Amino acid sequence: DNSVTFYVEAPKAKSVSVKGDWEANEGNDQMTKGKNGTWSYTTPPLPSEMYTYRLNIDGIYNIAPNNPFSCRDVGTLFSLFYINGGNGDYYQVRDVPHGNVTTTWYHSDILGSERRLSVYTPPFYDKNIQSYPVLYLLHGSGGDENAWLELGRTARIMDNLIAEGKIQPMLVVMPNGNPSKQAAPGETPDNLNYKPAMSNSFPGYKDGSYEKSFTEIIHFIDNRYRTIPDKRHRAIAGLSMGGFHTLYISLNYPDYFNYIGLFSAGLSANGVDPNSPMYTNLDEKLGNLKRSGYQLFWIGIGKDDFLYDANQQFRQRMDSLGMKYQYVESTRGHIWANWRAYLLQFAPMLFK
Repeated sequence: DNSVTFYVEAPKAKSVSVKGDWEANEGNDQMTKGKNGTWSYTTPPLPSEMYTYRLNIDGIYNIAPNNPFSCRDVGTLFSLFYINGGNGDYYQVRDVPHGNVTTTWYHSDILGSERRLSVYTPPFYDKNIQSYPVLYLLHGSGGDENAWLELGRTARIMDNLIAEGKIQPMLVVMPNGNPSKQAAPGETPDNLNYKPAMSNSFPGYKDGSYEKSFTEIIHFIDNRYRTIPDKRHRAIAGLSMGGFHTLYISLNYPDYFNYIGLFSAGLSANGVDPNSPMYTNLDEKLGNLKRSGYQLFWIGIGKDDFLYDANQQFRQRMDSLGMKYQYVESTRGHIWANWRAYLLQFAPMLFK
């Protein structure tokens, strides 16, 4: 019935609970101790999804010791499992043709460093001479070039949607959006010397340098891969901080992207450098984007998201300027379950 039962063997523990990202009980569930010292808890039936959780044993959180499947979100490890029968099916490997994911380094003159990004190429890319459209997919605060692959399950989503004929085969480029960090933790000359942290603790956060440098990524991709290098065949989308980046990249380069997606976009003014030319004259830049034209401007937000009000204010701004957009309001808050679902909805609209 899509319920899940957890068992923890901890006969000396005084309290054991599970903290998950399912909606029922807000994921906070106390376990019951059995006669043999094994604690257990059964969830209500859960919707199809990829779920993450941690165990709390006498106040200490950790991953489940007997579940080898885990993922990292910022600096915390979570155990995971899937529920089939819906969205969760798209986040798993199926017996379909598979694309490839490569991690590639490029040089940024603007940021003054070698930088790492991840690139998904669709099935059969290496066996033909076809050129493809590109989706640039941006992570949130605390993420890196691995986030959309590991937590967003992007490669699996793309493989499965392509196999069903629901989307056009495309490249997906997932850069590192932290201007002062070359790559994911452990993948730079710093090696293990810095712990993953939220991006607002790093130099360069919302100072405009990343948005300014983004054309370097586009030119690198167009020169390295077989792309269709025009506006009609480029899309950009991002979650949270990546939604903020998406907005201002598309506004400062209105002739680059025909499809724009804001997933729970971090549109509040917190941490923004008001003197950066990337962030000034917002209405004027929105007007320039309107005149330049776009095929799709897509906005998704959860009704319980702490960024909900900022997104509604932005919608009102677009309304006042007569700008068209598609709006999706989901349940819940600032959570990967929403962002994976948004990608499932957004990708089939591209390059039609």
